[in-house]
Amino acid sequence: MKILILCTGNTCRSQMTAGFLKKWVPEFQIFSAGTKPEGKVNPYAVQVMKEEGIDISDRKPKSVDLFVDRKFDYVITVCDGAKEVCPVFTGEVKHRLHIGFEDPADAKGTPDEILPVYREVRDQIKVEFRKLIEQIAPGKIR
Repeated sequence: MKILILCTGNTCRSQMTAGFLKKWVPEFQIFSAGTKPEGKVNPYAVQVMKEEGIDISDRKPKSVDLFVDRKFDYVITVCDGAKEVCPVFTGEVKHRLHIGFEDPADAKGTPDEILPVYREVRDQIKVEFRKLIEQIAPGKIR
């Protein structure tokens, strides 16, 4: 099973989602990319994923252009910006899904005010993608 997770910057939601999927179903090929990738993975995303025992600190944002000539079982957008741009993805895809989440990078304030926003989005991703994996691959989650 090959899954591509798409977001705009490929720094938060898509990276957190890929982190969960790689942990839960390591036999799947999981990729994440952005329509406008930024320079590095968001440090708050790294911190809240570490709380789940998942290290995404070595990940690098990538452009969706790197994947357009590959075949995927699923291409899943996790933010509305990527959903709007997603039709330009010309690769062969069996299933296109959108499971959207608020952008935690929009949170303002001190780290003590920002971290709960990241944790909330992380937890939403965990719940929604666990449901999806249980649907498409029953009994596979580790």
